[in-house]
Amino acid sequence: MKRTIKNESGLHAPTKTILEQERKVLLDLGNDITKVREKNDLITLFKNRIKGLFYFTHTIITLIDHKDETYYAFLLDNEGSPIRTHPRYREMVAARFSLNAPFIQAVLTSDEPVSYILEDIMDKPQSPPFLRVNYEGGVREILMTKLMKEGKPMGFIHMYSDRTDSFNPEFRGVMKGIAPQLSGAVSNIIKNEELLNKEKEKSFLLDFSSNIAAVRTKEDLMSAVRTALHKLDQKSGFVIRCINEDKTTMSAYVYDLGSAADEKSLSVLVKAKYPINDGLQNRVLNSSIPLLFNVEREIQRGITSAYLQYWKKMGFENFVGIRLRNGETNLGILLLDIEEIKIELLQGICAQISIALANIMANEQISKKQEEQAFLLDFSSALTKMRTKDELQAAIFEVLDKIMNTQLAMIRVLEDDGVHLSVFMFDRRLFGKAHADFDKLAANKIKIDETYTAQVLASKEGVVFNVDEELRSGNDYAKLWKTTGLRNMYGLPLRMGDKIIGTIWLLADFLGPLLLKGICSQITVAVANILANEKLLAYKKQLEIENDYLKEQIKTIYNFSEIIGSGESMQEVYRLMGLVAESSTTVLILGETGTGKELIARAIHNASPRKENLMVKVNCAALPANLIESELFGHERGAFTGATDRRIGKFEMADNSTLFLDEIGELPLEAQAKLLRVIQERELERVGGKQVIKINVRLVAATNRNLEEEVKAGRFRADLYFRLNVFPIILPPLRDRLEDIEALTHFFVKKYSRSTGRTIRKIAPRVIQQLRSYTWPGNVRELEHLIERSILLATDSTLSDVFIPRNADADKQEQAFLLNRSLEEVERGYIIETLKRCGGKISGTGSAAEVLQIPGNTLHSKMKKLGITKSDYFS
Repeated sequence: MKRTIKNESGLHAPTKTILEQERKVLLDLGNDITKVREKNDLITLFKNRIKGLFYFTHTIITLIDHKDETYYAFLLDNEGSPIRTHPRYREMVAARFSLNAPFIQAVLTSDEPVSYILEDIMDKPQSPPFLRVNYEGGVREILMTKLMKEGKPMGFIHMYSDRTDSFNPEFRGVMKGIAPQLSGAVSNIIKNEELLNKEKEKSFLLDFSSNIAAVRTKEDLMSAVRTALHKLDQKSGFVIRCINEDKTTMSAYVYDLGSAADEKSLSVLVKAKYPINDGLQNRVLNSSIPLLFNVEREIQRGITSAYLQYWKKMGFENFVGIRLRNGETNLGILLLDIEEIKIELLQGICAQISIALANIMANEQISKKQEEQAFLLDFSSALTKMRTKDELQAAIFEVLDKIMNTQLAMIRVLEDDGVHLSVFMFDRRLFGKAHADFDKLAANKIKIDETYTAQVLASKEGVVFNVDEELRSGNDYAKLWKTTGLRNMYGLPLRMGDKIIGTIWLLADFLGPLLLKGICSQITVAVANILANEKLLAYKKQLEIENDYLKEQIKTIYNFSEIIGSGESMQEVYRLMGLVAESSTTVLILGETGTGKELIARAIHNASPRKENLMVKVNCAALPANLIESELFGHERGAFTGATDRRIGKFEMADNSTLFLDEIGELPLEAQAKLLRVIQERELERVGGKQVIKINVRLVAATNRNLEEEVKAGRFRADLYFRLNVFPIILPPLRDRLEDIEALTHFFVKKYSRSTGRTIRKIAPRVIQQLRSYTWPGNVRELEHLIERSILLATDSTLSDVFIPRNADADKQEQAFLLNRSLEEVERGYIIETLKRCGGKISGTGSAAEVLQIPGNTLHSKMKKLGITKSDYFS
């Protein structure tokens, strides 16, 4: 018996010896607890240590689930528990109890262990049922100690006794002291269990992966999945649904619903096709993680799919849906009757199932087509050797009639206009009794919106027309079909990828859909090859011409790196170019010869959204009058004498790009009228053709003529002028861009130094002055050629002289002009003009004095004498 003494408050306090014994107990317990790794270790600790010190019947450790504010049994002392034979024992072990019960709230708010007499609390409102069950098992008192982790309650230690005096202060002190160590031990146990579970899951997935690798058939897959789910104690059932070929529905592929499914329900579930977008299956397919569903809740949400009703009838309450995906392709979904989601484990299982499922489906597709491969291979072999329409027709007739008892009625191909279908091939023997009717119907021009043709073209797999039914409906074609004695007409679209090239019509009593598709595919390829061969011959010469043209254009595209010029006049040009480049607006470039109109046109094109396509150039002045229309709009074979092949015009070549019409003012009036129509309608017809061709061309036109004067003179159509003059850009002549001459000179010197092999490192100032003083009737082009000539004539690395040409007519005009003026007027005008060209510089290098070859002081004196001021030579 432990001895105690009374303290000042009258309560019994433990003696020093007893306190030392308690410390030793706590130390020993702490040392033992640190060794705890499993639940059984903790049970042993309670039995061997605590029961040796104090009296109690049994203990339980519960854990708190903060998400739903409940606690549940974690560690049970099954051998010592007096209620293990109670009828409700298993129920209590599996149950979860609310943290909101008053007696639990008292424990949570207390820093000390709390004890209760069961008789006092077990029947109070919100008290958990395990109190009554323990009382019925002989328990009379409970001691509750809170377990903490990181400052937050993680669970409780429940100590039970069949007496009401077991939990004395010493017992409580020990429990309070040992609670932190127990909290750590429980945390370690939880962590170890998590690690063990992960190891088990990894081991399970490895075993499942090994099993799934051996799967070759649907039956193997079902067996492997069933075995795996049984290992997870999941025995209610599963369904694997695959996406059907229509891509809009899913059907059961592999399933095991256990004994819950009756034969009738199972038959319905297996055979039915359920829409993917039913509000449930599409959610699974679109989710990267497993989804948990409640059957009743989904029905209440309005999901009308019949399988939910069947599952409810079979007693399924909750199920998990996981998508099955191979790479980026959804194959289907896995539905499991399950209560709890283990996301990583289920994802691992489904990854393995997806691989096996993809392999099985691929093998099934191969097996399904094996019976047809021999025929289609022979058929393909025969067709690929055909190079002409007659050879193809003979091969098709022979194979279809001999092997399949099928007759080719007609093949029609889509014309270039995309609207009409013309006869390509038919078997006239089929309609021996109705040749006249057949010839009449075959000669008709069929459009793609014709009733039966439209149905066929709109279908994916073709349309089957029953001859008798069509005959009763008044189908004129059915009268011909009836004469063959065959029951069905099969109409299929001929498609190369997404492009329709025509239709095929086959008569037979019956054709399987897969074989029919294979035949159609082979014939499509053969027809496309023949059409391609025919077009290849027709376009061969034209492509050679276009290739030469494109090579020439490519050379010129990259012959400039930038437009040179920074003066005020060129800045205005750049501003206008920037405004119009991004649009598709027609641009009219006006300027003298040699000002760089083509350079501006290319710059506008290269800054536009059409820059990825080649700009097409047409020099209207260089086109022969009799070939203008052919060059611009193209011609059909035989359109005129010498038109041996079809020719693509410049407008068609520039489709989705830019067409540059240089020297537009030189175009004859007749050609102007036709050009106007193309600009207005955005469509054209080739010479000699009937097909209307839509075009998307951005027009840039250029001329050195004054089109307004040309219109007044009747040499240019006013309506065409207004169509072209939407956004005019006027290029200034070089004589108005004196500030750009130096930059242009350096550019051309660098360019032609490189191309001629000369090394020009310096340009003499007098050269720039000479260039600035010239009037440049030929503009930038004249400057370029003059620099090239001067570089070739240069004798060292300095360009010290340029050879500006003299214009005889200009000299005569100048002489006549001078004869009518006094010597003083001539001298004054000459000095002012020289000062302007020298930028107002009077003396020094590059000055007017240097150009006039007189001293600076002399020039100052002359200017004063002649009354020349800054206002005369500065604008």
